[in-house]
Amino acid sequence: MNALRIGTRGSPLALWQARAVQGAIRTIGGPPSELVVIRTTGDRLATRDLSAIGGKRLFVKEIEEALLNGRIDLAAHSAKDLPADLPPGLAIAAALPREDPRDAVVLPRGSAAAGGALQSALGVTPRVGTGSVRRVAQLCRAMPRARFLAIRGNVGTRLRKLDDGECDALVLAAAGLVRLGLAERVSARLTADECLPAPGQGIVAIEARESDQAAAAVLAGIDDSDAHVALTAERALVEALGGDCRVPIGALAAPDGANLTMDAVVASVDGRRLLRRRAYGSTDAAAALGADLAAQLLADGAAEILAPHRSPQ
Repeated sequence: MNALRIGTRGSPLALWQARAVQGAIRTIGGPPSELVVIRTTGDRLATRDLSAIGGKRLFVKEIEEALLNGRIDLAAHSAKDLPADLPPGLAIAAALPREDPRDAVVLPRGSAAAGGALQSALGVTPRVGTGSVRRVAQLCRAMPRARFLAIRGNVGTRLRKLDDGECDALVLAAAGLVRLGLAERVSARLTADECLPAPGQGIVAIEARESDQAAAAVLAGIDDSDAHVALTAERALVEALGGDCRVPIGALAAPDGANLTMDAVVASVDGRRLLRRRAYGSTDAAAALGADLAAQLLADGAAEILAPHRSPQ
């Protein structure tokens, strides 16, 4: 078998993820592989509010095109950034073991309050940097006097902005910090009760052509069943709700043997309306559980909350 070509963005975190896929394939004695770095529209427009001009698709469009035209064989993605609707002919063929899915609060480097009580560390009216409407929608309840600022860029860029005083705290995915060797920057990890993570957060998803049986055989050897089951349920919920990065949806599925527990939240950005549900099912019906949980939220009024965040059709 020829070397597998793994498509990836060029950010430090994206490269870490792609190398993790390489390492997993190497561990099972799979074929050699090489990375193909692809610059996406999202990378070129990184300083703009992408939710208004295409959202997550801008970070994967060119990579998925490369998959479809045969330039690459696999694509490594942060699962939370992968749109729910994949192009025809492509599928998530495998998932690596899930890292900590929680969100993390990061204080400026050298802050005397780092590691102390979060509320006292943040002060009364903190400037909190995050580009996520999901985080704002949930955290404005816990931090009603906070000012939420849209801090954009890769992890390193955001940390520099924090340390330069552009905000008082950042909220980032803990998984990204851990993978980049920056776990010491975490001042606090938010519980699921405080802030449910983005669907897929902490999971590296591997996308491939549905027709590529050779790649599928390799990826079956590195697929983590618990992560894949959780991702299937969480993505099914997002798809049923019609969601993407523009909408405030949080979800977390937790497999335990053959059982699957899933929590989900839909909230208005001002925090005034928040719908939260939990559902139980089996791991062999993960997609159905996600869809059923979405139906419960829609019955509770989720469509009305989500409507202002949808792009015009």
